[in-house]
Amino acid sequence: MDTKLKGDIAEQALILFALKQGWGVLNPIGDRLPYDLVLDINGVLLKIQVKSAWFDSRKNNYVVDTRRTKTNRRQMLRAKYDCSDFDFAVVYIEDLDIFYVFPCEVFISYGSEIHLIETDKRQRKPKSADFRNAWELVLQWAVQAEMPE
Repeated sequence: MDTKLKGDIAEQALILFALKQGWGVLNPIGDRLPYDLVLDINGVLLKIQVKSAWFDSRKNNYVVDTRRTKTNRRQMLRAKYDCSDFDFAVVYIEDLDIFYVFPCEVFISYGSEIHLIETDKRQRKPKSADFRNAWELVLQWAVQAEMPE
């Protein structure tokens, strides 16, 4: 399965999840924007970058790249995101049907990768564990955004 197909599966999983929550979903045409979807939660629009994590058998954890990747026939260019690009990055682990919900500033604060540990063998949880299915962050954002100033 190529990375485009994995990304499509992650996007569709998020769309299904969002619809089950009663949220609206806007899907931009093409892939030129720095975000993949827009969620409409009670009239508040949130730009979402969707990523698919892969399993690294050597390290026994899941990994997601925190950079944008542009490819053409000759080269692959990677660049860091900026917080004006999206509000949240949602990482999907297809094998486990789990989402990680990162506010943009947290997502881009990592180096080039985030390692997601899905085992109970560790004594200390990694920082990324705080964002496992952290949908309350999205809901808090939506509530704050709809409050009058």
